[in-house]
Amino acid sequence: MSADIPPPVTVTLVVNGRQVVRSVSPRVTLADFLRDELGLTGTHLGCEHGVCGACTVFIEGRSGRACLMFAVQADGLRVDTVEGLDQFEEAARLKRAFSERGGLQCGFCTPGFLVTAVELLRDPDAEKPLTADSVREALSGNICRCTGYQGIVAAVLDAAASADGADSADS
Repeated sequence: MSADIPPPVTVTLVVNGRQVVRSVSPRVTLADFLRDELGLTGTHLGCEHGVCGACTVFIEGRSGRACLMFAVQADGLRVDTVEGLDQFEEAARLKRAFSERGGLQCGFCTPGFLVTAVELLRDPDAEKPLTADSVREALSGNICRCTGYQGIVAAVLDAAASADGADSADS
């Protein structure tokens, strides 16, 4: 083995409720680990600089950029990807609202938006009721090149309103 290639490290983490033990290079990002080692391809790689939000996952219950974290840094942690969102009651409402409101087109950014929106809807400190401006602020770390954001914001407002027992919200 070359002196400049670090040896593999064994990591143990919980991904979408399932314990995973793997040997990985210390240089592998969490995003690449999820996609290449675990086949969880919903975590998308866009900018690989933490700017676009396509790789957003839950790390210990808080959203984070999987492209900015090494897999070895997740050792001992819980990670939930878009594939594991069904454990959150907000996910079904969001998925339905995204479809109904045209909140997705190519779908590349959708996983990051869904993770971020689940976090927003679950946040007890978020401004309630949500407004179009507060949703835009919460989602500002996610980039969509297709939709113009109107459908995404409307979908999050609809999902929030349906949780409150209200009819659909308008942006």
